[in-house]
Amino acid sequence: MSQNIKLKKGFDINLAGKAEKKIGELPPVETYAIKPTDFVGMNRPKLLVKEGDNVKAGTPIMVDKLVENVMYSSPVSGEIAEVVRGAKRKILEVRILADKEVSFEAFGKHDDVKGLSKEAAIDQMTKGGVWPNIIQRPFGVVADPNDSPKNIFVSAFDTHPLAPDMNYTLEGQKKYFEAGISILSKLTEGEVHVNINASDSSDFFKGSEAQTNTFTGPHPAGNVGVQIHHLAPINKGEVSWTVHPYGVAQIGKLFLEGKYDASKVIALAGSEVKAPQYYKTYSGAAISKLIDGTIKDGYVRYISGNVLTGNQINSTGYLGFYHHQLSVIPEGDYYELFGWILPTTNRLSFHRAFGLLSFL
Repeated sequence: MSQNIKLKKGFDINLAGKAEKKIGELPPVETYAIKPTDFVGMNRPKLLVKEGDNVKAGTPIMVDKLVENVMYSSPVSGEIAEVVRGAKRKILEVRILADKEVSFEAFGKHDDVKGLSKEAAIDQMTKGGVWPNIIQRPFGVVADPNDSPKNIFVSAFDTHPLAPDMNYTLEGQKKYFEAGISILSKLTEGEVHVNINASDSSDFFKGSEAQTNTFTGPHPAGNVGVQIHHLAPINKGEVSWTVHPYGVAQIGKLFLEGKYDASKVIALAGSEVKAPQYYKTYSGAAISKLIDGTIKDGYVRYISGNVLTGNQINSTGYLGFYHHQLSVIPEGDYYELFGWILPTTNRLSFHRAFGLLSFL
């Protein structure tokens, strides 16, 4: 039975630079990367490729030695350009030099996903690269296919600062989303909960096989952990799974079209972006083309994801697997007289008050 939840506590952080709903032109991105550090709980990654190998979108790149049936796949086709390692030869990134046109590994197509068994669905998801979209709560790790979750939750809106509009980023993919929900419903004896903002007038996330719940209130109303707490709290010994709406659509596309499609629409947002808007790319894209000519002059910070939970990267970094926005904000560490660090908004008033000359 659908529920209507009203949250009173919380706070919306309204930052400048919200992405305008239009798709900008992006020059071809040359390299992409898959990073073991994106996947919480992956302690022992095992490479399945080596430098110089040719891969397709959906080709397995690595597995976790503790759960070897879950494949972590290439987002694009091309050549394995470099395996970046850190201390003690820890794998940090697997970089792929992309082809001009993406070619895909072929997986099975299914016109009627409702007729599939649970075992067949899990087998195709783990081999087809989409399983890492499923996250276990508690702990926030990639779900174990052998577990039986109490419920599965999909938060269809995001209240983090500058978060993209999911109705816009998934426009035209309703049939894939509904197919993904059908597949997810096979994986639990409980409910698949799709949670939407009460003010959302779109029917994109409505009318599926899932239980649709509405939430009202400030951030963190869109946080799936908060939604779990209000709908079906997890007791000791239980697990629930969560999936981002993009991941649901990606699962549906794997079954309907038989391919691992890592294309996504991301938001380039923040006060330091000249024209905040959306761009089409693939998971793990290098941000160098994205920020070329689109960022204001000055010392800025690049965050893959939102400013509260995202990861800081440099100008040659790559988008994270689970991220759907690149936030660009002022760095803010301005050093002044006697080594003081002043907030950006206070610099002018400080200079006026003390008659100091800034060389920044």
